[in-house]
Amino acid sequence: MTAAATGATGVSPIAQWDTIVIGAGIIGAACARALAADGRRVLVLEARSVASGATSAGMGHLVTMDDSPAQLALTTLSLTLWRELGPTLPAAVEYDPCGTIWVAADEHELDAVHAKQRLYATHGIASEVLDPRALATLEPNLRAGLAGGLLVPGDAVVNQPRAATSFLEQARALGATVREHHVVERISDHTVHCADETLHAEVIVNAAGAEAPRLTPALPIVPRKGYLAITGRHPGFVRHQLVELGYLAHAHTMSAASVAFNVEPRARDEVLVGSSRELVGWDTSLDREVLARMLARAAEYMPALATMAMVRAWTGMRPATMDKLPLIGAWEPTRGLWIAAGHEGLGITTSLGTARLLADLVAGRATSIDVTPFSPTRVLASAEPH
Repeated sequence: MTAAATGATGVSPIAQWDTIVIGAGIIGAACARALAADGRRVLVLEARSVASGATSAGMGHLVTMDDSPAQLALTTLSLTLWRELGPTLPAAVEYDPCGTIWVAADEHELDAVHAKQRLYATHGIASEVLDPRALATLEPNLRAGLAGGLLVPGDAVVNQPRAATSFLEQARALGATVREHHVVERISDHTVHCADETLHAEVIVNAAGAEAPRLTPALPIVPRKGYLAITGRHPGFVRHQLVELGYLAHAHTMSAASVAFNVEPRARDEVLVGSSRELVGWDTSLDREVLARMLARAAEYMPALATMAMVRAWTGMRPATMDKLPLIGAWEPTRGLWIAAGHEGLGITTSLGTARLLADLVAGRATSIDVTPFSPTRVLASAEPH
């Protein structure tokens, strides 16, 4: 019998929910689905509407990333789950196993392609080195003179807001309740304080993205603005997700605005163009100069993009951590509180893996990968005097 059932934690024995997930972006939605699948009585609280935060500001990529061993382990786990689930999702989710091509601009970057291919091979991840001719055959709208690339066929793209909605529909089918436009003011031991009510639960999950530190102030998560733009319909213009090899170097720049080439196909033959990262607090305004730099970078790789009209451009705040890894696990200073936040631009990719790890930790099960690098307690440990 759980503590919630006995009332040992202060939770009413007649409580309608034993688990509260705060945030209905794709991380919160995936966690709600996984926890409900474990038989937990789940309530999801969302301050605005489903998928209205960082989820709506992402590219929808499901991509293997190897910036660190921990990142590779988490993205590999999550992509395995996506490949199992993707074909069963509603057509509206637009799951497209199109694969990723990492584009090498010169021989130095081609060396990085070979190193990446060797690393992937050691982890059983399929990939194929492309010479310039093969690259041009697969993506004829890339400019001439590129050195080659790495095709990772197991990657995919998805309509991420619809994926989050689908996850919540699955959670509801398992008995979960979702409340939109329901602001949480603070969290204490086993307790969620809202403006007009106080809710108790054995398990509380802070999955509020960039807003997570508002509820758990010690979390080292900062909002990092990103820009996206989308074209009208251009059938067949891009067939894979395309990313420049220098993407990670740009992503690591935390002190200034950075841009990198990253485009992907969308289901209605649009071309989604990214990416940028900028630390400007909560300023969500659209800086035309940063947008122009991002689009110019994309046109360096795909010149025809310069002639295409962008029908929409927008910004969003992504929850960033300094070590580039999310926080997944128990937050020891507050009893009953768990964290699933800080994924920055990899929340879509790692949503299912994060949810699986969190559900396993809550249930006391062994996890399929080492969770130590993601533990929120690493934040507390780093603050201790040595």
